[in-house]
Amino acid sequence: MTPTGRPTRISATDVRARSRVTVDLDAVRANVRTLRELAHPAELWAVVKADAYGHGASPVAAAAVDAGAAAVCVAATAEAVALRETLADARIVVLGPTAGREHGQLRAVGAEVVVGGGELPDDLPVHLKIDTGMGRAGIRPEDVSDQSSKRIVGVMTHLAVADDTNDDAFTRQQLASFERVAAKFPDSTRHAANTAATIRFAASHYDAVRCGIGIYGLSPFADRPAGIELRPALRWETCIAALKTLRPGESTGYGRRFTADRSVRIGLVPVGYADGLPRALRGADVIVDGQRCEIVGTPSMDSLAVRVPTDTAVGAVVTIVGDGVTAEQQATAAGTLNYEFVCSIGRDPLRCERIFDNA
Repeated sequence: MTPTGRPTRISATDVRARSRVTVDLDAVRANVRTLRELAHPAELWAVVKADAYGHGASPVAAAAVDAGAAAVCVAATAEAVALRETLADARIVVLGPTAGREHGQLRAVGAEVVVGGGELPDDLPVHLKIDTGMGRAGIRPEDVSDQSSKRIVGVMTHLAVADDTNDDAFTRQQLASFERVAAKFPDSTRHAANTAATIRFAASHYDAVRCGIGIYGLSPFADRPAGIELRPALRWETCIAALKTLRPGESTGYGRRFTADRSVRIGLVPVGYADGLPRALRGADVIVDGQRCEIVGTPSMDSLAVRVPTDTAVGAVVTIVGDGVTAEQQATAAGTLNYEFVCSIGRDPLRCERIFDNA
């Protein structure tokens, strides 16, 4: 172990360490506090759907609540039921559509639901979703009745381009439309802002903000900085499992997309697209024993090749995210978003060990 407690070598024969994701829950707490302060006096609701964007829903939700999140938001009934097992008292809001057959489970765990049209479910607190321009679920503003209901505890919308610094006008149009509808429900909690809107549009804070990507320390603005200080919570590490020297003219990987023009030392890394590493990540950097090294050839299902210094040893730590390589950089190199990149990291315990620091 290093003085900081981090391993300097991962055994290439240790199946549990084929890949390791470490989530720093103190970083989650710090990010929640930062976003809470920005949104004050509005509440912060932590979005932990999709296993907390691949970070681990139960530990992340507990850390967020510990840091002052007033509610946690999920996408599905099963996610709400699973969270209730570890969060006895937290307010849980299910953002996605729910079926009538699920309502008994939701009542049993005390969850709240989002409804975008049709009949209101019996005996469940309801958040009425208004489609102000996202064009997905929700009631059109002109179709909302003036009749109030005690079951409508919240009125919400979702913003389509709050992360687009070139299109403020559409977001402001959505907010104006939302405010006209929300005025019909003066006793209900109003919420519209995602992380991007929380950062860019103070007018969108209303009574609560729903922050997802930001609580993980990731930017909602693709490859651009968040504009506030956030701490990335996730590290993804693996190791050099084997070494090989390519002679001039030899290639590595499917499609022969890398051919050596001189003698090249490569390290074989036991992570591939079955572990959530995009096949398109060819040419991106990883960190091998503190040095930036290029992925060469096309990543395959279970492995990838990295050009390494000649003194690299088997077992050397390979950092895919962390140590200066960000999820945003890797996502950009793969032609996707940081959201998709982190959500895709494999969580099969037979292939990936997951550790929660500062629980």
